[in-house]
Amino acid sequence: MGWLTWTRFKCETDCVNHPTTCISENLIKTMADIMVSEGYLEAGYEYVMLDDCWPAPARDENGRLQADPQRFPSGIKALSAYVHSKGLKMGIYEDYGIKTCAGFPGSLFHLEIDAQTFAEWDVDFLKFDGCYSIPLTMDEGYPKMSHYLNATGRPILFSCEWPLYEKYFKTVNYTAVAAACNIWRNHGDIVDSWNSVKDIINWYGDHQDTLIPVAGPGHFNDPDMIVVGDFGLNEAQSRVQMALWSVLASPLIMSNDLRSMEPWQKALLLNKNVLTINQDKLGIQGRRTVNNATTSVWIKEMMTKRFAFAILNLAESPLAFSMTLNSMGLNNFTLYAVIEAFNGSSLGLYKSTDTFSCKVDPTGVSLFIAQAVASPKKDATETNFAHDASRDKVERTNQMNKKKTRLRSFPKEDSHQFINL
Repeated sequence: MGWLTWTRFKCETDCVNHPTTCISENLIKTMADIMVSEGYLEAGYEYVMLDDCWPAPARDENGRLQADPQRFPSGIKALSAYVHSKGLKMGIYEDYGIKTCAGFPGSLFHLEIDAQTFAEWDVDFLKFDGCYSIPLTMDEGYPKMSHYLNATGRPILFSCEWPLYEKYFKTVNYTAVAAACNIWRNHGDIVDSWNSVKDIINWYGDHQDTLIPVAGPGHFNDPDMIVVGDFGLNEAQSRVQMALWSVLASPLIMSNDLRSMEPWQKALLLNKNVLTINQDKLGIQGRRTVNNATTSVWIKEMMTKRFAFAILNLAESPLAFSMTLNSMGLNNFTLYAVIEAFNGSSLGLYKSTDTFSCKVDPTGVSLFIAQAVASPKKDATETNFAHDASRDKVERTNQMNKKKTRLRSFPKEDSHQFINL
């Protein structure tokens, strides 16, 4: 959970004409201050992260990355110290290719020295993009960068875009991705619009059989940034993003201007029940169990016999929803106590054979938590939204900062290991 510059502030580098919105140390410090003072850190949003456009146009005389001296006069190490002094963690961006997506120096042929630089700067999170690279080499390059990060001895959460680029050229080996990366992007960049959010949700539902088995504590699929608080979503649609990202056990990385949040936007981002669903320590990615035209049901198994379920209405008109819990996929227990997640109100007890009814706003969602209060059915089989048969062995503590790779021995970087662009 955290905050990132990209979707809201893009690559604004003109601090003369745009002093409060340009990518700079002042922007990061401002957002860090607000994350502490307005309760975001207390709620769990702990990372403050730079995306593209922070570097100087060229490396220094020693081949090391350097921050733009006008926009980051104190340097990244000092900025990290400021962020850490607030109880937050510092994140940064780089690219596997020869250039970042915005044209700044990339990490290709500099993987080891860049990993060392980030560790020396006390960075806690690395977003590693894939522009200006050869995607067919990513299955070697991304694990290699993971190795170099591990070798620094500093815990650095590794965010990869490997599957996003590689999938157009060959089948992604998600077992290898999960071994090298803590979180990873699979689909196109989110933009500040309802159509973008809707497209991502549908894509994750359509590909869930591939994505769910590889998600778990320390390694999660990343549908991209939270745009609640920007310009493209109304209140109902904002609830959809928070509900579905939480059911999907997704990283919650905001990209908005925390200085100009409406009260309802802030309340939604800080909603304790929604965040509890997202941060459940089982780390199981939810599954779409019902998919009928514009209506779908999504269920996530949680600790202590709890289940989150979201009823999504993509239509432009209100939905009067009615279905038995069994038909929705809640069929392992005979009796559930249900609460409405957004406001915490109790809806009472429901047998698994009972019909559950609710109203859902146009392009909206209803989100609930069901607590099993009776023994499992004697004839119950594993529900189709469960992670896998070994889920009870899933680690109960969040290991987002621990790499899943073994420290492999890689040769030094040279031109024969990568195609020289």
